[in-house]
Amino acid sequence: MNKKTVGYFLIVLSAVIFSTVELSLKSVSGHFAPLQLTALRFFVGGLCLIPFSLRALKKKGRRLKGADFGFFAIMGLLFVVLAMVIHQMAIHRAPAASVAVLFSCNALFATLLAGVFLKEPLGKNHFIALFFEISAVVIIISPWEQQLDLFGVCLALIAAFIYACYIVAGKKRSREYGGIVITCGSVLLGSLELLLLILLGNIPSVAAFLPQIGLPMLAQVPILPQISWDMLPLLLYIFIIVTAAGNVFHMIAVELTSAREAAVVFFLKPMLAPLFAWMLIGEALHWNMILGILLFLLGSGIALWGGGKATQP
Repeated sequence: MNKKTVGYFLIVLSAVIFSTVELSLKSVSGHFAPLQLTALRFFVGGLCLIPFSLRALKKKGRRLKGADFGFFAIMGLLFVVLAMVIHQMAIHRAPAASVAVLFSCNALFATLLAGVFLKEPLGKNHFIALFFEISAVVIIISPWEQQLDLFGVCLALIAAFIYACYIVAGKKRSREYGGIVITCGSVLLGSLELLLLILLGNIPSVAAFLPQIGLPMLAQVPILPQISWDMLPLLLYIFIIVTAAGNVFHMIAVELTSAREAAVVFFLKPMLAPLFAWMLIGEALHWNMILGILLFLLGSGIALWGGGKATQP
């Protein structure tokens, strides 16, 4: 089996894994606070990535310095503390399938941001794709029917945009470190930053102040979760498969194929995630979701294969 074939297999495998992110997080969201679950899963996932990161650094002959950890801390703030916490909040308020489709907009956001800040060429196909994806978002939301929690929708889109900022911010340094090293450093330091935020929110005076400024979710978050034995298999799946293995497989796929081909992961996810949500937790597939998915796929296809560069998360 040649490298390209292995790469294509990993693209499909990554798409299947990433399509279960929102579904698996939704299944345990009632048992954990969003900050608590996010900090825990990225810390464990980051630990699992350490061996792969050390191997990548050794191949590059690279040793990390103090400034490198500062960069990872900024990336962790964008990725874990902001994007993933907001993403978890969106899952708590909106159907998993809807959040999965809306969050997949990050690939197009990243392409547009790279055009502005990294001066990567933007073709007409990217603006046509933007039209289709905005149309898809409007149809999925269906404000005239008020089926979805609009605040949850806004959270999903904000999370997608911040995640796109994380991708663009890390793109310049990806050749220096490698994608796995950036992911590992970001999630480990981001989870520690989130732990500091949790500890801060447990100080009585701070905990009393946070609800007054509209941030009750940051107040008195339990530090150590209560995990039952029946919940353990799903948590291990989230920590090891979704958070660690999914990112490793995707990064290896990028190395074996190309960034454009690996971006197909976020072309397949909008198709697979609603299907899994319907099959496993019984989320209904309404007409607006199906039409929105089709428009989203059309827009993504134009962005990926219509010319110009595509950016993958």
